[in-house]
Amino acid sequence: MTIDDAAIERLVAEAQAGDAWAFGLIFDHYHEAVHRFIASRVQRPSDAEDLTQLVFVKVLEALPRYESRGVPFGGWLFRLARNAVIDFVRTRRDHADLETVAEQAQGGASPDEMVIVRQELDAVEAALSTLTGEQREAIALRFFSGLSAREAAEAMGKQEGTVRGLQFRAIAALRRELEIEERETAPRTDRRSARPVRATNDG
Repeated sequence: MTIDDAAIERLVAEAQAGDAWAFGLIFDHYHEAVHRFIASRVQRPSDAEDLTQLVFVKVLEALPRYESRGVPFGGWLFRLARNAVIDFVRTRRDHADLETVAEQAQGGASPDEMVIVRQELDAVEAALSTLTGEQREAIALRFFSGLSAREAAEAMGKQEGTVRGLQFRAIAALRRELEIEERETAPRTDRRSARPVRATNDG
């Protein structure tokens, strides 16, 4: 379901006035993105489910005090989600690894496919470990949850330009760690001669 910012603000106003149906639409719109963000930050799927529900309870409790002030509602909601994750991790000392996040996606993969996926995940996990905590969080909000830079900035309590900078540096670091640039720019080789293929002016 796609809802623009203006429609969200109308639903928020109606939910603040006690309209349960409006709050249900807000829940439907944000639930999947909130769950993806939380699942990327905690270890067990069951914890991600519980925390997602907790976040929406907190949203319901805090909704009467919400004021737009030109800030996207999604950013405000994800700040609650971020704080819930911080509190949980602080008490449980536990972070998600990529294996947990990927289990749901592997489904009926063959053993050979799972080996390849495991190798790729190990490489990505090692690359992610080189990022700062704020860079990992920016990546999770922007790409796992699909937030705009503005919404991610509100969730992190930072300026939009700062979040864009964190995102840019994180992507650059991941490209270096995963040697993506080298693979993309390496010369193609002729398999028969194992020599680089050079462009010619022949028709």
